[in-house]
Amino acid sequence: MDLIKNKASTSTIDKGKQPAHEQVYQTLRSQILFGELVPGQPVTIQGLTDSLGVGMTPVREAIRRLISDGALVFQGNRRVSVPLLSPGDIQEMIFARTSIESELSRRATSNLQAEDIDHLERLDTHLDRMIADGDVGGYLRLNQAFHETLYSHANAPILSDLAERLWLRFGPSLRVVCGRFGTQSLPDRHKDIISALREGDAEKAAKATAQDIEQGMELMSDALTSA
Repeated sequence: MDLIKNKASTSTIDKGKQPAHEQVYQTLRSQILFGELVPGQPVTIQGLTDSLGVGMTPVREAIRRLISDGALVFQGNRRVSVPLLSPGDIQEMIFARTSIESELSRRATSNLQAEDIDHLERLDTHLDRMIADGDVGGYLRLNQAFHETLYSHANAPILSDLAERLWLRFGPSLRVVCGRFGTQSLPDRHKDIISALREGDAEKAAKATAQDIEQGMELMSDALTSA
């Protein structure tokens, strides 16, 4: 059984399924979310059309959406880049993420069945393996899958959309931190979250989620400011 949905990036677009602009968007979104495009890295529309094997129109549409998401910034001369985060940006994200994602965990608690929590626990077990193996890419995907799966049970589409946009903004920087310091130093409060979910304690789940976010984002802040 697949533990996570396959959102891995691809170098070419599979023509004939989704519209080209949607495929380009999803591919670039995955590359940004999991740090395959690093903060500050400029990319050109022409470069993307060449690497993805599509025309300029779907690339422009995908870029427009990603700029709207805050995942890319326009630099002019047909260039865009992944934004660099300042210390102030990270502090804002800590506030936004703890507020939004804690509420998502709180709302999800009463909607989760035992088999749903078992699935989250399996994700976390595989995540532990990625941490032990130093598999940065695997860690990033499973960590995102854990949170996305949990939040999907909150029945709060507006909050979930806001959370996804925030993940797009800090994902590339998290990849840099993982690459610099490895996965062993990363905090993991997922077991506390799972324990709270099994107890049906929504406030405890929200608190554990906030602690997980705060520790990870503070580590990112320390790493980026000392670089």
